[in-house]
Amino acid sequence: MKIAEVSATFPPYRGGMGNVAYYNAWSLATLGHDVTVFTPKYKKVKKDEELPFQVKRLKPWFKYGNAGILPQLWWHLPKFDVVHLHYPFFGGAETIYFLDKIKDIKLVVTYHMDVVGTGVLAKFFKWHTQYVLPKILDRADKIIVTSFDYAKASNLASRFKIEPEKFIEIPCGVNHLLFKPRPKDKELLQKYDLYDKKIILFVGGLDKAHYFKGVNVLIQAMQAFADSDDVRCLIAGDGDLKSGYQSMVDSFGLSKKIIFTGFVQDNMLPRFYNLADILVLPSIDKSEAFGIVALEAMSSGTPVVASDLPGVRSVVDKLKTGLLVKPGSVDNLIAMLKVLLTNNKTRQNYGIAGRNKVVQKYTWETVGYKLENVLKNCVNENRNNF
Repeated sequence: MKIAEVSATFPPYRGGMGNVAYYNAWSLATLGHDVTVFTPKYKKVKKDEELPFQVKRLKPWFKYGNAGILPQLWWHLPKFDVVHLHYPFFGGAETIYFLDKIKDIKLVVTYHMDVVGTGVLAKFFKWHTQYVLPKILDRADKIIVTSFDYAKASNLASRFKIEPEKFIEIPCGVNHLLFKPRPKDKELLQKYDLYDKKIILFVGGLDKAHYFKGVNVLIQAMQAFADSDDVRCLIAGDGDLKSGYQSMVDSFGLSKKIIFTGFVQDNMLPRFYNLADILVLPSIDKSEAFGIVALEAMSSGTPVVASDLPGVRSVVDKLKTGLLVKPGSVDNLIAMLKVLLTNNKTRQNYGIAGRNKVVQKYTWETVGYKLENVLKNCVNENRNNF
């Protein structure tokens, strides 16, 4: 099959949706398909690494944040047997909608998350969800969701109830050969002065697009450990909100307690998960639909404390691979962190259970076969109609 993967973000930009598109493309290409990724060219990007698929970075005619209008898709996409759109993609999704009305392409949409936003953007997202999104999903042959749990609680809930046969559950995956249990890295322990410390790790974007990650909640929670010299928190990531978070840390007198590592290269990230005693995902709203970092931590044998959000709670099994907390609750987060920090055996058991769950359900190979099956069925249905 000739497959087009269309995504608003793509590596080297750090974000869950782009990473999913990357591994989807990789898996499909290694299964023998001709795959091309279409994504906006927001910044000058170094030459892409040698990949088993093509990456076409198209210059948007108009852009705002991760949104970009790409009329170029009109003359690229009709050449493909099936188009796999990663939503949300403001600008790209609408272009595909109009193309589909004219050319009747085979379209599969992976719905990654509701878009909530704040201020003026929140009003735009609400309008888009009410009036534009339904038209896009009407054109889709299949809608993939990372979990039915999230679909039932998301903006897709009414559609899911009316036409459940249109929905397919395919979770995100993780490279279980890269993210695996290892001893704590001595170089990192020395670099950040973490010997004999209990380490809480946060991994995520610190930009406006990832406002929902709950970093401010985590920082407030760390005040409860201000007098505990044996606890440290690493915040791994970068973005335009970082300086604000750093100012918040300084105002609380936590500059020695909370360490900002900055951007972490992909080849270094597994070492950070192995360094951690706990991975925390304190997201505040349903913009967090899955939590790939939770999978990466679980694959590394690291227990997780995550917000009790639809989708996330399908990944993190409460009292088995980690603990769940009320979104936005500083006190609840403090309590759950204390439970794991003071119980070595529980942390160990959660870590083992998390690794086992990943190997059984969340490898990219498993995800790739499921996705291939969905795309093949769409193409075959089209051929059988002639």
